[in-house]
Amino acid sequence: MGRIDKGVKCSVCGKVAERSLSADKVKAAGLSIGSADKRAYLCKDHYKEYKKKTKKDKTLDKWRYG
Repeated sequence: MGRIDKGVKCSVCGKVAERSLSADKVKAAGLSIGSADKRAYLCKDHYKEYKKKTKKDKTLDKWRYG
């Protein structure tokens, strides 16, 4: 049972988190997280925003290495 199942809050807004990502990747995407932990916990809305902001980078990496 991980932290998500226990009901950890979103690092950005404070809602119930659904995903856990590396804090460095979230900061690189432009989202401001409050704490200085290794992991960033995102709610459904902020995870969707993270995916939109990193879509271009993912497609470039796919073209480069795939």
